[in-house]
Formats: sequence, structure tokens, C-alpha cells
Amino acid sequence: MPTPVKEKASGQVFRRALLGLITVAVLCGVAGICYQSIASSRDRHSFPLPGQLFDVGGYKIHIVCTGSGAPAVILDSGLGDSYISWRKVQPQIAQFTRVCSYDRAGLGYSDSSPHPRTSKEIAQELRTLLQRAGVSPPYILCGHSMGGFDVRLYTSLYRSEVAGIVLIDSAHPEQIKRFPPAINDLDASDLRQQEFLAAITPFGIPRLLGFCGKDVEIRTAECNFKNAWEIVFEEKALSESAAQTAATGSLGDLPLVVLSHDPNSPQPDLPEDLVKPLNDVWAQMQDELARLSMRGTHVVAKNSGHYIQLDRPDLVIEAVREIGRQVAGASDNRKAP
Repeated sequence: MPTPVKEKASGQVFRRALLGLITVAVLCGVAGICYQSIASSRDRHSFPLPGQLFDVGGYKIHIVCTGSGAPAVILDSGLGDSYISWRKVQPQIAQFTRVCSYDRAGLGYSDSSPHPRTSKEIAQELRTLLQRAGVSPPYILCGHSMGGFDVRLYTSLYRSEVAGIVLIDSAHPEQIKRFPPAINDLDASDLRQQEFLAAITPFGIPRLLGFCGKDVEIRTAECNFKNAWEIVFEEKALSESAAQTAATGSLGDLPLVVLSHDPNSPQPDLPEDLVKPLNDVWAQMQDELARLSMRGTHVVAKNSGHYIQLDRPDLVIEAVREIGRQVAGASDNRKAP
């Protein structure tokens, strides 16, 4: 039977070991925070802020505008993506009109927003940003993936400011309901992984493990605590954003081009047995998006995955040009005697 003296000594050893483990954990955490901060500062020094920041109501949003002309083209990225997702498209569009890409609140260089991260709120923030940045309507709105919700909400709220829309492999309001159940299970798993990633980002772990990649521009804008949590917030608001978008209804005769990915393009992130069922549903939904307007067209982007603006930037540029031609033609018709 242990004596009281031995029990006391054993307890002291346990407490010391526990205290030692806590101390090591705290020191590692502090070291990780310092590493993340120093590395982030070094990246910002290597790649200074492009564009400008504008106050939209107590917080600032980042926008990059290039080129000149009208109508201006506004580029809205997919869920969790910064302005960088348009870097193969923006320089080419800037050769024939003004074009702006931006970071939604919380993403990239933009401050976090105190407001819900729904598409309606995002559309309202975008309008304030464009006003503050001096970008005058009308606009050709380009929305990739979840950004498709945002531009449709913008059009619903401020119809007179929109000259046309390009939807780039855009989300559909009914996709959660119509996807195979296994896809929604994968999405739920991805959300949990993103929450974990966001929790460890302040300690520099994703950066240390190489998750942030070698591209300094992307790493500077996106490898930070704020950006990681914004992805979580946008994903959690996706159902509400879908419901808001579903309520917007028809686009009438607004010029519209829908670009969708090539169903024969490899999709390594999906189990093989889910690829065809998902593509079949996706193609049907993209056709439905094109029918939102009497002037809508649907183009399948051959040899392209979900990021058409990166795989086939030529198609996005041509879609913008086509809408520009339609807008110019309509204007000439109104001027004709």
C-alpha cells in the first residue's frame, strides 16, 4: 500500500510534468505566432498592396482597377478566392475597357465585415465599394462559382446599373438539393477541414507544412487567419445566399453568357463514381441559368475545369466582348432615328 509520502511525491511529479507540457505548448504557440507574423510581413514587403483600399462603412475593401472605357467590367470571385483568380483575364480585358477585380470583405487584403456573409450583403458592399472607388455604371458583371450568386443579387437590387452578366461555372440556387447526397457529405467534410485549418493558421502551421504554396502573390493575399475564417463564414452562409438568389427571378432581356466546365475534364478531387452524376446535374443547371434571360447563351468550355478563367481565359474575355457588342448595338438602335 502506497504511503502518504509516496502519494505526495507522485502527485508532484505529475503536476510538474503537466506544467512542463503546458509550458512547451505555450512556447510552441508563441513561436508559431511569431513565425507567421514575420513570414507574412516578409511576403508583404516582397509583394506590396496592388490597387487601393476604400472604406465601405467602418471597414475597408480592396479593389484593383485597370484600363479605361465603358461599360466597366466587375469581376467577382468564387468562394474563398481573392482578386488573384482573375490575373489571366484582367490584363486582357483592360486592353479594351475598364475592369476591376476585388477582394470580398475578409478575403485577401480586405478587412473583415461585421455583417453576415450572404450574397445580398456582399452585393450591397460591392455597390458601396464601386461608388467610393469612382467606378461608374453601367457594369458587365462576371461571377465565378459562388460569385454567380453575388452578381445576380446585385442585378436584382440595382438593375439599372447592370449592362450584362457573365456566369462562369456559376453556382445554382438548387444545387444542394439536386446534388447526389454523397457530394453534400463531401462538402460538410470540407467545411470541418476548413474550420480546423482556420484554427491553426495563426500559429503558422499551414505555412510551415507548405499548404500556402510558393506563389508569393497568392501567399501574401490568402495565407492568413482572416482569409481562412472568411472561407468558413461564406460557406456557412451558402444556403442563405442560394435562397436569396432563387428569389431574384428572371433577368428579362439582359445580355447573359453562361460558361460551364468541360464534363470530360479530369476532376481528381471527386470519387470516380460521382463524376458523371454530378456533371449531368451541373450541365442541366447551367442550361437553366442560360434561360434566365431571353438573350442568354450557354457555352461549354472545352478542356477546362471549374476555374475557366484560369484554364480558358480566352472564353471569358470573348464573353465580355460579346456582351459589350450587344450593349453597343442596343445603344446604336436607341440613337437611330
